[in-house]
Amino acid sequence: MSLSGDGSVSGSPVFEVASHLRGSAIGPRTAIVHDWLPVYGGAERVLEQMLGVVPEADLYSLIDFLPDDQRGFLGGRPVQTSFIQRAPFARAQYRSYLPLAPFAVEQFDLTDYQVVVSSSYVVAKGALTRADQLHLCYIHTPVRYAWDLQFEYLREGGMEKGVKSVLARLIFHYLRLFDAGSANRVDSFVANSKHVARRVWKTYRRRAQVVYPPVDVDEFSLCEAKEDYYVTMSRLVPYKRVDLLIRAFNAMPEKELIVIGGGPDLRRLQALAGPNVTVLGFQPREAVRHYLQHARAFVYAAEEDFGITLVEAQACGTPVVAYGCGGAEETVLDGATGILFPEQSADGVRRGIERFETLRAEITPDRAREHAEGFSSARFRREFGGALDRAYTRHRRRSASSFAARRRAAVLG
Repeated sequence: MSLSGDGSVSGSPVFEVASHLRGSAIGPRTAIVHDWLPVYGGAERVLEQMLGVVPEADLYSLIDFLPDDQRGFLGGRPVQTSFIQRAPFARAQYRSYLPLAPFAVEQFDLTDYQVVVSSSYVVAKGALTRADQLHLCYIHTPVRYAWDLQFEYLREGGMEKGVKSVLARLIFHYLRLFDAGSANRVDSFVANSKHVARRVWKTYRRRAQVVYPPVDVDEFSLCEAKEDYYVTMSRLVPYKRVDLLIRAFNAMPEKELIVIGGGPDLRRLQALAGPNVTVLGFQPREAVRHYLQHARAFVYAAEEDFGITLVEAQACGTPVVAYGCGGAEETVLDGATGILFPEQSADGVRRGIERFETLRAEITPDRAREHAEGFSSARFRREFGGALDRAYTRHRRRSASSFAARRRAAVLG
């Protein structure tokens, strides 16, 4: 197996199967089912590389409201959407239609395809397929707000009591039933981290191969000239626990923290920030690269399924100080490319910073960059293509065996 100059796979069974999956006369047609297409985010970066593995696949998504300047990764291909696309106020309030999402994904007619690939973190894996169709699911996570984050969402949304609480709990219950039941529609699971693979086993009792998401490490250049500030970047929502970072730095007035990201918690976090903490809100990509490249360290307090930004920071040669749970355990080398702190609290963040300052001389930009390169887009295409290749080969063998068994039964009968 080899990679061409553009990172595509060639000279391998992966390439041969990918060729079959392009809708030619000698091989099956392929559909990719994605949850939502509101913006070009982390899940869409994975989708982009999937389309690189199977470039002639047809694409389905519950909604498609991608801005014109973010549609380039689709290569001009049309997107088949659900009825939610045409629902009132769906562009701004598509998440309000979450209770209808399981029903909506089941309305996609995929009968003309022999291979279905779902990119799922909500309901995409619930697409309906026949027994003779291969369904491979790349699962970003089981629906977190329906499982382990239910009580946090209820608490942060002020829905612990009352009619709204009852309705929300019923919706989460319904989503859990659909999420667990629809796992049986998948022939092969591929998880985006070992952490998610464990959650897949816990939730569905299904095993999953691990293929880490693609990180465009080439977008970030190594920078050894660091400035005297810390940085964090994420969507500003409660479970990202940016509040813990701000509280920790409020208690360390001699250290500066810059917070990048937009979201519903923006104003609350700006009000919480002390004079040494700057909450910038959403920033263009050029500004993000600058802050990541020149930061003393990148800090993070959330439990992530994977954590692309942790790898992006290391691609810049910037050490990471992160809560040592979930994906961070797989993307940060403790003591070599960063520091993992064990307690998800403001005090835990502070102690993590103190340990980093003690070991800072041993954490070199070169080592961080080298480690980040192991999560490249080319590596994802190679590994995901291999997983698809093996799943398709197993599926064909099972189908051939089943056909032979039916034929023998017919003869003997």
